[in-house]
Amino acid sequence: MENIVVIGGSRGIGKAIVLQQLEKRQVYSISRTISEISHPNLTQYSADILQDALPEIEKIDALIYCPGSINLKPISSLHIDDFRNDFEINVMGAVKVIQHFLPALKKGTNPSIVLFSTVAVKLGMPFHASIAAAKGAVEGLVKSLGAELAPAIRINAIAPTITETPLSASILRNDRMKENMIERHPLKNYLKPEEVAQMADYLISKAAGAISGQIFQMDYGLVSFKI
Repeated sequence: MENIVVIGGSRGIGKAIVLQQLEKRQVYSISRTISEISHPNLTQYSADILQDALPEIEKIDALIYCPGSINLKPISSLHIDDFRNDFEINVMGAVKVIQHFLPALKKGTNPSIVLFSTVAVKLGMPFHASIAAAKGAVEGLVKSLGAELAPAIRINAIAPTITETPLSASILRNDRMKENMIERHPLKNYLKPEEVAQMADYLISKAAGAISGQIFQMDYGLVSFKI
């Protein structure tokens, strides 16, 4: 059975990925909190990615880094610490995890890495300066490491639009705001975590063996269409 490591697997998209993978892979979930999920194929570790030591895992076939942030403020209200904190969790956390688990990935079967960006990198949005800057760095990391690690390890990123998770609860906090968000998207919907988990599942599969260094927009048409 393949081994998959999910960073941030206790909530949101990470939790959806864990639940999806349990029947076909051995899942190692590393989060600050332990989820209520119990399964013979699940091993959970409690760790602050930026502060704590990471566990040792002998062989890894896929690594998915899910932690992120939604820090939406006008530039006049953003402090340097906002940029620094967003960069730490989105970029430096991913770098730390990749460096730590790289030897184990090199022992994996068709190993791959999946990171997360945002549609706000490609589509300019007000109040997204800090998070878009951090996720832009994630996309640069994907491109650079895709070249550096080829052909041994593939790396790609998913760039979702707003997804219904605890992280976005304040943006989707009532029916009116949810309806407004639906109307903003040309395909008249926004993402559920399970949809993003399906894309992650594809990117770590053998079927995606030809794909590396790519950023996949999951946007319900937000970036591509103006209707």
